[in-house]
Amino acid sequence: MTELDVARLQRRLAEFAAARNWQQYHTPKNLVAALSVEASELVEIFQWLTPEQSARVMSDPKKAFRVTDEVADVLAYLLQLCEVLDIDPLAALSAKIDRNEERFPAGES
Repeated sequence: MTELDVARLQRRLAEFAAARNWQQYHTPKNLVAALSVEASELVEIFQWLTPEQSARVMSDPKKAFRVTDEVADVLAYLLQLCEVLDIDPLAALSAKIDRNEERFPAGES
């Protein structure tokens, strides 16, 4: 498997949108709304599953495809939002982990 980087994926998404003249719709408000919709579609897959069924969801090829597809949609919109707002998603995540490590020290939870 080839390692993909965030910037390369963001470029591919931007090129895809530009080729279809969609970038005009990729405002922060629209991207956040689309992200919410896609996250809800991911939730829908798990909505009525028991905890045990949810742990085994990837063993069903049809459900595994749906989960993977929705995860891709969520990530695509999140990366597009980060691009539009000039957020480095990996730096943002690293900083958040640092803050959480301070807020919730190991051994105190």
